Amino acid sequence: MRFFSKIVFLCNCCFLITVVMRLVELRQKTSDIKSDSLLYQPFQSTLIILGYGAIIINALFFLLGIYSIVFNKQPITPRWMLFFNLILFPVQIFYFFF
Repeated sequence: MRFFSKIVFLCNCCFLITVVMRLVELRQKTSDIKSDSLLYQPFQSTLIILGYGAIIINALFFLLGIYSIVFNKQPITPRWMLFFNLILFPVQIFYFFF
């Protein structure tokens, strides 16, 4: 669970970076600037894939968290990481579905 929570944290950080890159790209399109926000295309693609896949991984993380609460297992992950993921999950749902 501890390793998985670190992966979820990294994917959520990639989600935040992806949202910022999208906003920069939209701003550049409105101001007619023809440059990429990141010049290294494979790195940008990796961030986007991890960022958009974060909602699935975050949902699995919360299902495992609920499972551990139901069966009275002690959480191994730090509380700040749980709160960070808990705050970002509704943001991701709003971003993708509304």
